[in-house]
This record gives sequence, C-alpha cells and structure tokens, in this order.
Amino acid sequence: MSTLTTPIAQPARTAQPAHPARTEPSPPSTPSTPSAPAASRTPASPGADAVIPAPVPARDHRVRDDGWHRLVDAVRESGQYRTRAEAESVTRIVLSALGGHVVGDERVDLARALPEEAARVVASQIPATRRLTAAEFVDSVAPRIEGATPATARWDVSSVLSVLPDLVGDALVTRILAQLPAGYALLFGRAELTTAE
Repeated sequence: MSTLTTPIAQPARTAQPAHPARTEPSPPSTPSTPSAPAASRTPASPGADAVIPAPVPARDHRVRDDGWHRLVDAVRESGQYRTRAEAESVTRIVLSALGGHVVGDERVDLARALPEEAARVVASQIPATRRLTAAEFVDSVAPRIEGATPATARWDVSSVLSVLPDLVGDALVTRILAQLPAGYALLFGRAELTTAE
C-alpha cells in the first residue's frame, strides 16, 4: 500500500496550497495535527479521492513529451551542448528549416515518425520555393542561431539531423535524401553515395 501512495504524494503537494488547513497556524505540540494528514490518506475520505484523478492527465502529458525530451537529449549529447535549453533551441531551428525542404509523403511520414512537439515544428513550415544545396541550407540556418558562424551552424545542423535515422528509421531518411540535392547525406551522418543510372 505504501508503494501505491508514493506516486500520488507528488501531485498531492500541488493540491496542498488550496486547502485552508495550511493557512491556519496550528501548534506542533497538539495531537490533532497528525490526524489531518492521516484523514487525507484514508481512501474513505471523499477529499482524498478528489486528489487522485488530477495526476492522470499530467502523467499523460509527460508521456507525450517524453519523446521530445529524448530527442533533445540525443541532440545535446551529439552536439555536446552545455545546457538542454541550448540543445532544444538548436533542435527547433534545424527541424523548422528541414520542414520547409521535405515535401510530399516524406514530409507526412517524417511528421508521423517524430515526437509530437517535433512533428508540429516540421509540419507548420511553408514549403520552400527553391531547393537549397546542403551548403545553402546550412547558411540559411546560421542567422537563426545566436552567435553562429557557417562552421558552427554546420555542426548544429549535423547534431540534429544525425540523430534522426535512429529516431525515424533509415528507410525514411533514405527517401528524404532522395528528394534533396546532393550533400545532405553528410549532414545526416551518412556517407555521400552516388547512384549509377
């Protein structure tokens, strides 16, 4: 039973400020004080039951965001960023740039394969009117990243794109590369292959 109350104890902290019992100063020596927390733990109390359903949606949101956090953590490790905030900013910028250059079924499948937050970033972009070479793509990203140079922007782009094959699958990355100009494979952490026709 104590194992079941452990996860519920965290959300219950957020509900405590709403209780008027917390605003009333009660002397610590009185024996009536311990009875209040004991009553809130008792399942028979309707107040305790009201606190239990609240954490369920919060946990759902955490599960949904988990994929985004894993992606950001992978980018942080790949790019050796000092903070998660820096890795998250770079991830958003690079994915938004990529979202404008991946079109058709590949764009739809990429959005489906990505975590929800990343999918929104990709899908919300207006398709680019002109296909950029890999070098132009990196140059287009550089002004969006504070203090970036072409060299650091290439590092940033590669740090994000190179984690995508593990996340969305090699087959989808191959399809995406097929619709992009030559040079992008290196940004995705792949050797550039020339196809004989």
